Amino acid sequence: MESIYYVMAWACHRKCRHCYEERFRPYVRGALDAVVAEAERNFPRIIENLPARLTYRDLESPQADGTLPEKTGRIILSGGESLLDPVRERITYKVIERLRAKYADEGGVKIVVQTTGDLVTDRIVDELLARGVWMVSVAGVDDFHVGLEGEERQGKFVETLTALFERHGMRASGLSSTTRNWHEEPGPVFSFFGATPDSWIGKLWPRGRAWKNDLSSATLDDNFCNRWSGGLNFLRHQYNGSEVSIEPDGSVYPCCIKTKLPIGNLLEDNLIDILDSLVGVPAYQAITLGHPERMGLSHGWSEATFIAKSRTLTPAGKVYQNLCIGCDRFHEQVLGPVLEEARRLRRAKRVTHESASAAHRPQ
Repeated sequence: MESIYYVMAWACHRKCRHCYEERFRPYVRGALDAVVAEAERNFPRIIENLPARLTYRDLESPQADGTLPEKTGRIILSGGESLLDPVRERITYKVIERLRAKYADEGGVKIVVQTTGDLVTDRIVDELLARGVWMVSVAGVDDFHVGLEGEERQGKFVETLTALFERHGMRASGLSSTTRNWHEEPGPVFSFFGATPDSWIGKLWPRGRAWKNDLSSATLDDNFCNRWSGGLNFLRHQYNGSEVSIEPDGSVYPCCIKTKLPIGNLLEDNLIDILDSLVGVPAYQAITLGHPERMGLSHGWSEATFIAKSRTLTPAGKVYQNLCIGCDRFHEQVLGPVLEEARRLRRAKRVTHESASAAHRPQ
């Protein structure tokens, strides 16, 4: 697989009005203990059920003899805020160490730590690099982050962090985060991005506080599915372009935006088994092809029906139309039983395999 976006814990030190997930927010006392404990309890099992080898064949760069090169995939570790106390010590560092050990003899892994950037220190960068982190990606450079409004403040923020990273022998990434191959360069590197109007997430997903605050400016023409970090190619895990998103409870989604229902859970199933169980399922074939408007063709939803279902009103009463809304409604109205059947078949296959293995064990 080329890429996994792993949200390790919900805790964040900010509550940004444009955030796609309301659970990303400050937690205190018992509530903070609960979200950290959830992440701490689940990450060993989640990592165990990741692919045994995190590599992929690149269809875009065949070799002279026609064979496809095998390339190393990446895992993006995010939150919330991955560098927040106590998430950093109890979750982030331990996840990095476990991932490095898991893939050490299996083609390796490129680990990206995503952060808002304002908690980064020299000591933390030292600790990340000592654990083999390939990239630190600063994701908070935009007007939505309090204290970073305006080009002048953002410029100073980037300048300060650039100097910090360079003190540790890191260099600026030369590839854009909007292209799928931005991890194909030697590390350690650093990068900056944010929800700016010209960025790939600039129009904001119709999710979370961005939705409640009427901030998404996406239209029907903005097909978030048919782009990197959307559902495009998520089922083609053997090849370039495949990415999934994972939540702290092990839930798996075909996109960072997140479908209304997860496609499976890593606390009970292997990721590759989850993906393979959906190959050929028309709705998910449509998502992996980047055409969510065709999700319902085998269930009586024409493209025209899907587009009509993609129309709604924002919390402020404005007319809004985007394919993510149609996807949400199709999941709510149709896909629950489809996903449950795929889960049942995975369970039956697992039981059969375990029974066969037990029968062949020496008595």
